[in-house]
Amino acid sequence: MRNLVASAVCVLAFSVTALPQDATHAPHWGYAGEEGPNAWGSLKPEYQLCQAGKQQSPIDIKDAKKESLPVIQFHYTPAVLNVVNNGHTIQVNYPPGSFITVGDKKYELKQFHFHHPSEEEVNGKSYDMVTHLVHADADGRLAVVAVLLTMGAANPMLQRIWEEMPKEEGPAREVAAVEVNAAALLPTSSAYYTFAGSLTTPPCSEGVTWFVLKTPSEISVQEIETFSKIYPHNARPVQPANERGILESQ
Repeated sequence: MRNLVASAVCVLAFSVTALPQDATHAPHWGYAGEEGPNAWGSLKPEYQLCQAGKQQSPIDIKDAKKESLPVIQFHYTPAVLNVVNNGHTIQVNYPPGSFITVGDKKYELKQFHFHHPSEEEVNGKSYDMVTHLVHADADGRLAVVAVLLTMGAANPMLQRIWEEMPKEEGPAREVAAVEVNAAALLPTSSAYYTFAGSLTTPPCSEGVTWFVLKTPSEISVQEIETFSKIYPHNARPVQPANERGILESQ
């Protein structure tokens, strides 16, 4: 979830990886070695929540309590592909106009990006990849919809994104000839788990509402391999749940 934020509200440069940080001022961080997840909290004072936070993401989702929760209503529309390799993931930036509603709350889609393997686990099980669709409400509060990805049929939209994604870190590029629709990432069921969490990359800001869809979407082995050639492993390990409530829609 890098480039997510320049601040807690800007977390939108937002992995959840949404708005980009100023690379000249941000210390380098990664997923292994001395700059890996265990060191994030000490790389910069602004990253201290990565170590000290009590509602960090991702988590192993287990012992969820079933509740009568509002349905997530997806209102995604097609958009011209705007894709960036930000040094931590492949991210697709989305223009205004696409959003979700959950009860009386509305969150606008800002971007979606990918982690390999999945960051979230469900009852100890991880998945081949995950897509994080990053949203924000009118006050800047973040909500992330996580779509678990499992090996199976190819996803034609992902294939088009993969064909255009930059192999190396650099600025975002718009591909006018390619149209994408985030709805193509969604599974057939919108049932979900939900909990309070954080960004899964520095600065690990908390106050993020997570919706993890219970039904995975499929991705082909070739699509997994293509992504993994660029990012063999860009997933933060699961963090302690610290007895926070995890709810499951019926």
